[in-house]
Amino acid sequence: MAFAYYKRLSRHRQAIYRHSAAIESVRLTDAQELFPLTDNLASALADEDQTAISRASNHLITKLCQSLKAPPARVKVLARRPSDDWGELHGLYEPAERGQTAKITVWMRTAQKKKVVAFRTFLRTLLHEFCHHLDYEVLALEESFHTEGFYKRESSLFHQIVRESAQKTK
Repeated sequence: MAFAYYKRLSRHRQAIYRHSAAIESVRLTDAQELFPLTDNLASALADEDQTAISRASNHLITKLCQSLKAPPARVKVLARRPSDDWGELHGLYEPAERGQTAKITVWMRTAQKKKVVAFRTFLRTLLHEFCHHLDYEVLALEESFHTEGFYKRESSLFHQIVRESAQKTK
């Protein structure tokens, strides 16, 4: 099933969209080795420690890049989500340009209540932005569309790198 905007895309962009939609998972061979990294991220969020959250996020993304043979991406963790009449921005992916490293920006606090984002929400946002990186750098897609396949790839990563006991409780 294509999302509503699919019909407005050019034929070329529709082909990219369909290709993206057809890829529903990302398989990690060393997923269990990443459990301690997601545990560290959960602890850093619980402690509301921005430096530790940044360090844990960067370590996790570095290991994911290595595991999937993707070029490096750097994570920047900022304090409070930006917001406007359109809502809150949860994350942002900026592809690498002219020899620079790709950048993922995420925010650790909600815009309105300034509460630390829940572990599952934070990690899913981080993985969402990482999936844009994968689309460009590993899957070699010309564009990174929000397709059903994209969301399934994000979910497949989440379920592989988070201990089953922590998938529902944090």
